[in-house]
Amino acid sequence: MKSVAVRWIAAGLACCGWAWAAGAQNAQKPAYLDPSLPPEERAADLVHRMTLEEKATQLVNQARAIPRLNVPAYDWWSESLHGVAVDGTTEFPEPIGLAATFDAPAIHQMAVVIGTEGRIKHAQDVRAGHSNIFEGLDFWAPNINIFRDPRWGRGQETYGEDPFLTARMGVAFVTGMQGDDPHYYRVISTPKHFAVHSGPEPTRHTADVKVSKHDELDTYLPAFRATVTEAKADSVMCAYNSINGQPACANEFLLEDQLRGKWGFKGYVVSDCGAVINIFDGHKYKPSQAASSAISLQRGMDNECVDFTDKVTDDHDYKPYLDAVKQGFLKESDIDVAVTRLFTARMKLGMFDPPEMVPYSKIDESLLDSAAHRAMARKLANESMVLLKNDGVLPLKTSGIKIAVVGPLADQTKVLLGNYNGIPTHTVSVLEGLKAEFPSGSINFVPGTSFLRKDASTAAEAVDAAKNADVVVAVVGITSELEGEEMPVNQDGFKGGDRTKLDLPKPEEDLLEAVAATGKPLVVVLTNGSALGVNWAKEHANAILEAWYPGEEGGAAVAETLSGRNNPAGRLPVTFYKDISQLPPFEDYSMKGRTYRYFEGTPLYPFGYGLSYTTFDYSELTVPTAAVTAGSPVTAEVTVTNTGKIAGDEVAQLYLGFPGVAGAPLRALRAFQRIHLEAGASQKVRFELKPRDLSMVTEAGEPIIAAGDYIVSVGGGQPQASAQVLTQKFHIEGTMTLPE
Repeated sequence: MKSVAVRWIAAGLACCGWAWAAGAQNAQKPAYLDPSLPPEERAADLVHRMTLEEKATQLVNQARAIPRLNVPAYDWWSESLHGVAVDGTTEFPEPIGLAATFDAPAIHQMAVVIGTEGRIKHAQDVRAGHSNIFEGLDFWAPNINIFRDPRWGRGQETYGEDPFLTARMGVAFVTGMQGDDPHYYRVISTPKHFAVHSGPEPTRHTADVKVSKHDELDTYLPAFRATVTEAKADSVMCAYNSINGQPACANEFLLEDQLRGKWGFKGYVVSDCGAVINIFDGHKYKPSQAASSAISLQRGMDNECVDFTDKVTDDHDYKPYLDAVKQGFLKESDIDVAVTRLFTARMKLGMFDPPEMVPYSKIDESLLDSAAHRAMARKLANESMVLLKNDGVLPLKTSGIKIAVVGPLADQTKVLLGNYNGIPTHTVSVLEGLKAEFPSGSINFVPGTSFLRKDASTAAEAVDAAKNADVVVAVVGITSELEGEEMPVNQDGFKGGDRTKLDLPKPEEDLLEAVAATGKPLVVVLTNGSALGVNWAKEHANAILEAWYPGEEGGAAVAETLSGRNNPAGRLPVTFYKDISQLPPFEDYSMKGRTYRYFEGTPLYPFGYGLSYTTFDYSELTVPTAAVTAGSPVTAEVTVTNTGKIAGDEVAQLYLGFPGVAGAPLRALRAFQRIHLEAGASQKVRFELKPRDLSMVTEAGEPIIAAGDYIVSVGGGQPQASAQVLTQKFHIEGTMTLPE
């Protein structure tokens, strides 16, 4: 069966390479069908053969077929935020949960799986004779915007609030997706939304974000820079909003100065869907759509996402570019540049080559939604679990225990998948996971509230269940139907997809208080994509487990963590604030007072925080004793020992404190490593800090390595938090300015 599957994949991709097959029949095939030539040269040859209108039809997400040149139609729009966003694929935890793993190698492995399943799905679609939305090989992920404010509804799609963590996760994702073949991409990965884009949702089509160069280079751009310069992402998506007076998809600083200038980006830029239209009708940046489309193309946008689902049958999507040429706003040579970039990408995906030349045409179709891929989904869900509180009630005994399960989300599966997700063939709810993990126990489920449910019991019933149980497990929180992308929500605490407060919704808070009043141990399981101000639970619950939106195996991961089969080691990728009084105004994009790097208050739970069922000790932290010349790397080593009685993972985190230069953060994560240690075992962990890891951005917006004393803090969390942390100093001589 395996060999049959391989042949089917090859047959499917052969259809994708039909342009090559048709052209190969000619005695003298055109240059664009010659695989021995560089892809850029082949693309330029193909574009040279097109008419102006044919070129214009390639500038939109529903690129048209050009039969006379044997160019098939192609829809550029596919999604893969945490799994290919179609039916029958493997769905991993929402990215905020992936960030909580602090496990970049695992994110890379996951991205290989996602890219592989994307290739298989594409081959199946090509074999079926069509190319529709979500069927291509260009995936609009990862979302590496900085989750600067917990009220933003789309923060769940990101890797959290820290630029360094986001960059490492972003690089791991892009390299896993695109593969390591020197000639062909597995798929193309598209970091988004470039840039300075993190809410509010209701004003994103019109907002002009004012931001300092310091905050751009220090916070909003580093992850994009890393995915472009280090991971070699072949595509980037520009955002809806304007930045300092210019729309993101026509922004000189972002697209020309940074992306294509200082970073040397050679790939293509795709617009967020409708963003080029917003240049005219939202931002009023130009007096017509033709002029707006022209300026976007001239400043570096190559492919406009216009239409969301239905197949376009007229020319409304690409006509503004033809109008722009006729009206003198745009030269045909400008269009040539963009279309050449687009066909270069298609060449690198192997779409114009014989399938036997493309290594990714040989993928075994049986890998799709395979047991191995589902096992990886469970592994990542397990790694994403963050234990926020535990007075010793966890782990629960597995035999003979009576568990009262309450809360509106315990038996739900949609909540586990977050947003921008596909529909897996099976999803394990928390209730199902508990029943499987505690087969000899007694499990009584009573929702206890009508919140988030069409039918539910009352809290007088949840209390009765609690009285007859040994322990209460309350599954509460929010869902992607309350927080998300530009959505109409009429619930207290939510607006337009964003949040207006951080509290746990009152019906759930009331339920927790009611069952806690029985005196039975209370374990709170949270599902959410953003920080929750669980102040009451921190004071009164016996344990709190942060589960995020943990993917198709999420319920199993929760249950395995409660039983102790999974020893939790996840860490918070965002600060959990007490309430919105600790936050600046949502609309203010200044980083002053935001995130652990600039927040001077006391949070509910700090960034990098997470507990374990075992204990770890740090010793023998070493850093350079002699002065280091600016521009030289720095090595730090530490020994980590599992001093507890059971095996577990530990996330060793290195934070840097900088010399007193205006613009420096309070502290900044600059290295991390997740390791596994058996009880009593030790491991030496080595951190290599490269020049950019040692840098900061001055108040004026200049990236430098400053002269002076640096403080290195290494441990299981931030310095001044509850985790054990060792601290040393080293000195840098001289100052170095780094390229932007």
